Amino acid sequence: MDIIALIERIGEGPTAAVFGLITGIVFGVAAQRSRFCLRAAAVEFARGMMQDKVAVWLLTFSTALVWVQGARLLGLFDSEQSRVMAVPGSWSGAIIGGLLFGVGMVLARGCSGRLLVLAATGNLRSVVSGLVFAVVAQMSLSGLLAPMRDRLAGLWITSGGHNLDLLSALHLPNYAGFLLGVMTAAIALYISARQKIGWSRLVFASGVGFAVALGWALTYALSQVSFDPMPVKSVTFSGPSANTLMFFLDRNSILEFDVGLVPGVVLGSFGSAMLTREFKFQGFSDESMMRRSMFGAVLMGFGAMLAGGCAIGNGVTGGSVFAGTAWLALFCMWIGAIVTDMLVDQHRLAATV
Repeated sequence: MDIIALIERIGEGPTAAVFGLITGIVFGVAAQRSRFCLRAAAVEFARGMMQDKVAVWLLTFSTALVWVQGARLLGLFDSEQSRVMAVPGSWSGAIIGGLLFGVGMVLARGCSGRLLVLAATGNLRSVVSGLVFAVVAQMSLSGLLAPMRDRLAGLWITSGGHNLDLLSALHLPNYAGFLLGVMTAAIALYISARQKIGWSRLVFASGVGFAVALGWALTYALSQVSFDPMPVKSVTFSGPSANTLMFFLDRNSILEFDVGLVPGVVLGSFGSAMLTREFKFQGFSDESMMRRSMFGAVLMGFGAMLAGGCAIGNGVTGGSVFAGTAWLALFCMWIGAIVTDMLVDQHRLAATV
């Protein structure tokens, strides 16, 4: 792909949007076919099981690590230039926001990325919850909730004017990240073999991780040839959901990677669902489920912006470049989800027995 020629033809902003669209389509197809979901993996783990959902999440995570860290070792990608590493991170935001997001994704029955994928397959519950998530994320970014987010995020931030590189902080060799990815992939494949998960689903689970690496590679390549500074970023759904919402509401909004990413995920997931005949309209079963899902979406919207990213943005994208706050946020999301499932869903199931 001749990036310079594309920039000269359509401009830097539209080129970034095209890259976001491509990344989103790959992610949407792979996520829909693999049924990738952190919430499902956390719930499965909370109930003492290591089955297909955990295997899919581990394979996605490991694939992103292998591709991103492999590119870094080959000199094709510089993680220090990524947006998540170039700015200070918030330890307090990662802890509080991660816990809130973990609680919210269990209540809403899916993380923000999963809601977007399901919405494109006709799930009206996810449409409603996804819109609530986007609105709250925008409020947390620059609206009524922004002052509270700033105060909580400012309680404890990383030093040095940038995020913490875990590999450097732990004095690990350059190949440690790649090696961890290979080891995690081996664990995922072992679980997959025990659960007899089909190769098709495993390939698509790897595709989700590849989409994250693809986003990093495309935005990094664009940043190297663009005249104006271009952020090096990849797949996440907190900021992009808010930015995409404002793009369609504000005539002064500009095209960027985020604005292409969200429609790309919708197109990819919708096309995949139609081809596999899995497109089906679904709604809320009752009012209590609707209230629960909407409340969960509110927690996710604020939690994601406070934590610096969603389950994908922190858990896979930020994790793949070993950003310290991303790993902490991911850990807290797991904790929040596990505790919520144990106190809410498992307790409710026990009460009905």
